[in-house]
Amino acid sequence: MQKRLVLDEGQIEIILRRFCHQLIENHDDFDNTVLLGLQPRGPILLDKIVKLLEEISGVKVPSGYLDATFHRDDFRRRDFPLKANETKINFLVEGKKVILVDDVLYKGRSVRAAMDAMIAFGRPQKVELMVLVDRKLTRDYPIMPDYYGVRVHTLESQYVLVEWAAQGNEKDAIWITEKVKA
Repeated sequence: MQKRLVLDEGQIEIILRRFCHQLIENHDDFDNTVLLGLQPRGPILLDKIVKLLEEISGVKVPSGYLDATFHRDDFRRRDFPLKANETKINFLVEGKKVILVDDVLYKGRSVRAAMDAMIAFGRPQKVELMVLVDRKLTRDYPIMPDYYGVRVHTLESQYVLVEWAAQGNEKDAIWITEKVKA
């Protein structure tokens, strides 16, 4: 299986710092802003951003993890049941500016489902989307990121593989690879 490197550890670090500075510029003191990492892979990215934001600005931004498994439009169309992940939000989003954080934007289905799931915690004032990788030409829904690290053009036969050292990989890296055929 051939893999093509999209972002290495150093490039990811630069993007994360850029994200933090953009957030600081757009959300000032974060008094009305919260960040939500979309399960299953968004929380790793979210935790890195929250830690960097605190280092750079000294502000601890409210954050949590959101699972949208039961809000997906393909939930009942699978051959096997989907396993839910933890939703960990200890605040309301009512009237807040919410930034949804995920690693890859592909079809837009997960983001659409996340917006449905988020409503259980209140009606936000505004919702923004932050992703490391925007698979630009693959959207099923008209969803675009407000913040993105890199845009890639991929084929349906390809997969964006995100590897995190925190998950036991050698280092943080993002690859384009061919999908594994079942």
